[in-house]
Amino acid sequence: MIQEYVEKKYGLKVHTAYIAEVKRLLGLTMYDAPNAVKHPPKEKVEAIKDALKYFEVI
Repeated sequence: MIQEYVEKKYGLKVHTAYIAEVKRLLGLTMYDAPNAVKHPPKEKVEAIKDALKYFEVI
């Protein structure tokens, strides 16, 4: 749902690893994945944060 929201509202495709990394940055518990992509671009971080707020995760 977060990926769809970000794509519709911002026109950006975000990888699930980016979503997980933003959740980690916000202090939410996430498991460590060895193949996780770290450090999403700032524009995607802001879009993901907006989506997390929209879905009341944060």
